[in-house]
Amino acid sequence: MKRSLLLCLLFTVLLRLPFLNQAIQGDDVYYLYGAEHALIDPGHPHDTSYVFRGDLVSMRGHPHPPLNTWVLAGLLAIWGDVYEMRFHAAWMLFSLLAVGAVWWLARRFTGAPTLPTLLFSVTAAFVVNANSFEPDVPLVALLMAGTALLVHAADSGSLGAAGGSAVALALAAMTGYQAVLFTPILAAYLWFRRSRRWREWLIICAPVLVVMAWQGYERFTSGSVPLAVLHHYTDQYAFQNPTAKLLNAAALTVHLGWLIFPVLAAVAFRPRWRSVLAAIAVVSAGLAFYDWNPLCWASFGVGLIVLTGCVTRLRSRDADERFLAVWVVLYFAGAVAGAFAGSERYLLPVVAAVAILAARLLPSRRWLVAGIVGQGAISLALAFVNYQHWDGYREFVAAHREDIYAHRTWVAAEWSLRFYAESEGALSMTNTTQVQAGDLVLTSALSDVVTGNRTDLIPVAEAAIVPDLPLRLIGLGSRSCFSAAAGLREFDVVTRPVDIIREQKPVSQEPTLAWLPMNSPAAAYQIVAGAYGVENGQWRWIGPKATFRLRTPPGGSRLTASIFVPPQAVPCRVTLSVDNVVVANTTYTSAGKYDLTGTAPGALPEAVTATLTTDHTFRAPGDARDLGLVLTAIGFAGY
Repeated sequence: MKRSLLLCLLFTVLLRLPFLNQAIQGDDVYYLYGAEHALIDPGHPHDTSYVFRGDLVSMRGHPHPPLNTWVLAGLLAIWGDVYEMRFHAAWMLFSLLAVGAVWWLARRFTGAPTLPTLLFSVTAAFVVNANSFEPDVPLVALLMAGTALLVHAADSGSLGAAGGSAVALALAAMTGYQAVLFTPILAAYLWFRRSRRWREWLIICAPVLVVMAWQGYERFTSGSVPLAVLHHYTDQYAFQNPTAKLLNAAALTVHLGWLIFPVLAAVAFRPRWRSVLAAIAVVSAGLAFYDWNPLCWASFGVGLIVLTGCVTRLRSRDADERFLAVWVVLYFAGAVAGAFAGSERYLLPVVAAVAILAARLLPSRRWLVAGIVGQGAISLALAFVNYQHWDGYREFVAAHREDIYAHRTWVAAEWSLRFYAESEGALSMTNTTQVQAGDLVLTSALSDVVTGNRTDLIPVAEAAIVPDLPLRLIGLGSRSCFSAAAGLREFDVVTRPVDIIREQKPVSQEPTLAWLPMNSPAAAYQIVAGAYGVENGQWRWIGPKATFRLRTPPGGSRLTASIFVPPQAVPCRVTLSVDNVVVANTTYTSAGKYDLTGTAPGALPEAVTATLTTDHTFRAPGDARDLGLVLTAIGFAGY
């Protein structure tokens, strides 16, 4: 048995070694923000702010508690800066803990732990996401350790195992709120075992108690409840609207079919009744009208097979089989209810149960071996593509380091491009940032939501990120739902670039129009910031603040803004300024079209900066923009 465990641990190390120099990726940058603040205020690591989608947001509303942040802060304290290889080497300990715990569970529930553990190790989310600093792998490691120790405590009465389980589950709750789902899951195990020891029933409540304690601590020491702040942001960005929830549920079903190799899953969990299989086939075929690609509808069908297979085994006479089925069904239901992006990593805590249950159900060990080989090949290919994707940002910033040093540089992107650019001195760009002459702006076609409607920037350098393999987890033109529900394919096969990165500078052309209609070609260089794209060929939405450059006509001093105040923005106070001097200020209490007019005092230069602001904005369902007013034209009317 020791050789079996060592083999599984060595296999895991070999999976990680090729990716030790993995670039910072995904949401890593946000956790590193928190880690930097934790070095200043370790008791409140999330009492900081960062730019997200062009808005300054509070990390108090982050969807994960701060254990992950504290671990990263510890690594920063040891090495003083982010060193990818050192950090990934340290992070590997979570993978080893997860594999060790799953090995013990596989031995307990199958008696032959090697193949089920290797099957867990090669699932795509474990291979890909273990190379990031997001909390998914630490969470699954602590949950698996807590589960293994709780099972051992319930079986043997071990006091040490019970204490270890309480610690692991408490730490898991400080890593991810979804740890509370293991309270009912482990309660099912104790119920099936007919456990009467009160300490084990108390231990499984640790995740719920710890989450409640953390909310109370933050409320009384910082004045806010993290889950309440999180709820505010999910409403603000429409993360929990019905469309997002439906896509999340469909994407998680697709992922359920890929937690182990799909052919293996279909054989292991195939329905016992032909009518059930026929119903699944009909539903999957219907999804083909949404997306013809079998990576969508066939994956969805296998996911339904796994789910129905687990549901039917809830009535099994075998208590262990029932527990594993409860584990899958309860956690999957919780992920559907609580998650919003449909990422495969959200299901990592059920992979062990699926792999162990499949090992119990399959007729031959050969199926497991074939599944490990097939899934391992796909997962490694996806990890290789993922490595090249994020490395592309690191290489782009390195190639333009001197430009960043020589100019004030804004980064209008999320993820890796932001991290590496800011590491060289760039600044996060917000929706209200005014780019000045001589500035540079780094943009990403994939993640930039700040400059998409700006017309005052021109590219000076450009690079496309194109991995060697045409597989995609995320990217331009990709319909993969692996990282977010951009579509419903487990992964996609696309030859387009994953992303296009640009270094841009503001247009230096002087304004030519004194009266600027929003559909004028001159808007391309006279809109400075705050106005979105032209709509219906006539007007543009503006946010809380919009800025324009205007030519001053001879004798001109009266400035006008032709606006429409929508019902959602009433009441609002609208201000019109010229070169930072307020010329008009009016409160509108009803929707309608208005001309806001004011006279500029004194003589004006040849060109002026006009600013239009409103104190009331709103967001339309499914639209992340802050909308204030509809603007038709602005400037010196009559010229």
